[in-house]
Amino acid sequence: MAHDSTGFETDIKPLFREKDRESMLRYFDLWSYDDVSRHADRILARLRHGSMPCDGAWPEAQVNLFQQWTESGKRQ
Repeated sequence: MAHDSTGFETDIKPLFREKDRESMLRYFDLWSYDDVSRHADRILARLRHGSMPCDGAWPEAQVNLFQQWTESGKRQ
């Protein structure tokens, strides 16, 4: 469940699997707070569209958690 203390290390990073990270490494590192924070708007757009990850869309709850994290200040 999304909450005000949603953090990258505890809540967001675990959403990205190793294969997600590997497929995106040429662009940015999904396990890097700085990279995900910097590209959060683009990542969220792809998650909402269902084009990320490439093997199937995230459940709505996970997309909403990522969006909540971006809107609440991208806590590390």
